[in-house]
Amino acid sequence: MVTLSPSGSAGQTAEPVRAMVVDDSAVIRTVLTRALESDPAIKVVASAGNGQRAIDLLSRTEADVVVLDIEMPVMDGITALPRLIAVRPGIQIVMASTLTRKNADIGMRALAAGAADYIARPTTEELDNAEDFKRELIAKVKALAQVARRRRAAAPTVAKLRPTGTPVLRQAGQHPVQVIVIGSSTGGPQALFAMLKAMPANFPLPILIAQHMPPTFTAILADQIQQASGLPSAEGRDGEAVRPGRVYVAPGGIHMTVAAKGITRVVKLVDSPPENFCRPAVDPLWRSAAAVYGPASFAVMLTGMGQDGLKGAEAIVAAGGSVIAQDEATSVVWGMPGAVAKAGLCSAVLPLPEISPFVRRVAMRTAA
Repeated sequence: MVTLSPSGSAGQTAEPVRAMVVDDSAVIRTVLTRALESDPAIKVVASAGNGQRAIDLLSRTEADVVVLDIEMPVMDGITALPRLIAVRPGIQIVMASTLTRKNADIGMRALAAGAADYIARPTTEELDNAEDFKRELIAKVKALAQVARRRRAAAPTVAKLRPTGTPVLRQAGQHPVQVIVIGSSTGGPQALFAMLKAMPANFPLPILIAQHMPPTFTAILADQIQQASGLPSAEGRDGEAVRPGRVYVAPGGIHMTVAAKGITRVVKLVDSPPENFCRPAVDPLWRSAAAVYGPASFAVMLTGMGQDGLKGAEAIVAAGGSVIAQDEATSVVWGMPGAVAKAGLCSAVLPLPEISPFVRRVAMRTAA
């Protein structure tokens, strides 16, 4: 999943970010607290050993973000999640647990139930030296604190966040489109479900997705996309042909790209270093689409932290393809879509409900 340097989009705030840590292990609570407070912009204001205690504390503690374990006695994380949100509407919750198939299943349920993100936590033995995990945790907590504060500051009668400005748009490419490539991160799973659920079952183009997620999660994500949309969906396999009407999800822990093999386009998995602190990352997929499909490539940037995908979007536009982005009001975090929009690379910046109709129109023009 995505991580950012402390100087990334999360930035510094006037007052420290207020975090709560919830885990049944006192050792892990201590390590997480120490990791978070190594950044002067974060203060851990409370910690709890189970979900019920967290609810009790949150009712009398101002917090922006809760880092929440899944498996705990008395009350587990998935049970506590909606109750924490009910106590503090707008609170942002990051699920943090060791990566198992069971926890990944529960983590996906938590995202559907209102958690903002998930982070795969190393084992207790590995945690002290897990610098990448700590950097990711800090970045997520800081970015999501901004979301929490923005939502608290919004008047109750205001349905949408005020946009930061009107991006400059460019003319869309005119070449018939042959592939849809999508990038997403924080808030991405729910955005993907909403977007792809609105696609027709006979959608005529292949769809390749780079969502910042760890291994195991991406297989579950692909299954849930198929359930939501009816489109055949699976993790991309190295060397398999890219076919119309199918969805290919980049597997966690490796970059997914597309390559030409004669007249056939195939998935190519690349075990190269992380880009933008992520693997899978959006940039490698989008750069490869620009190289293989050229002006026939069409990119969609959904909600997410940081600016992964910016360089890939530049490559797609330079090749004559088109890029659109989710707008700020409907994004959980307007980092990745905001980066491509502010760079003047988009031909449209749209609310999430309008993205699928836009893409369908593009595909219909191609079919015609």
